[in-house]
Amino acid sequence: MAPTNASNPATALLLIDVQASFPAKEYWVESLANAWKPKQRALLDAAHAEGIPVVRIFHEAPGSQGPFDPDQGMIQPLDGFDDPTAITFHKRVHNAFSDTGLEQWLCERAISRLAISGIRTEQCCETTARVASDLGFEVDFVSDATLTFPMTRHGVTWSAEDIKARTELVLEGRFARIIDTQNMIDEWQTRRD
Repeated sequence: MAPTNASNPATALLLIDVQASFPAKEYWVESLANAWKPKQRALLDAAHAEGIPVVRIFHEAPGSQGPFDPDQGMIQPLDGFDDPTAITFHKRVHNAFSDTGLEQWLCERAISRLAISGIRTEQCCETTARVASDLGFEVDFVSDATLTFPMTRHGVTWSAEDIKARTELVLEGRFARIIDTQNMIDEWQTRRD
């Protein structure tokens, strides 16, 4: 269970699945990625500047023979995001906690607040936010610093914007606080002052 929060709880930034595997997927949309990258970059830069530990999470699917198979050599930072991090965990499920040691690592450092960022909004980012909340962490879901892509079901295509809006709807006030990159950065800087 996460430590009880103080008035200014220790925070970590989770950098979820920002890895070279994704551009190899057929659903990758470069224009969406290009809109997301400056937000993710700004959040990372601010975390480094404010002394907030960055926790890198990689997704892997051994034996899949696809881009998430470690044998394919793509389980590495996405170009432009090879920043130093406090620690790296490898996961094989949609949330960053199951069987990774992340919860223990956070609790040992009395970190009780998590800022969620990365790829994909409605999958590993949302699932991690839900699990983190259930474990007792305070969660800031930095929505514009998450990336997703259109999805089609039963002949209906949901845009990336629709998917993000749905994720924000189901998380807000239940599992996370929805916040944008600039407001998150402003808060971090205010906490320092």
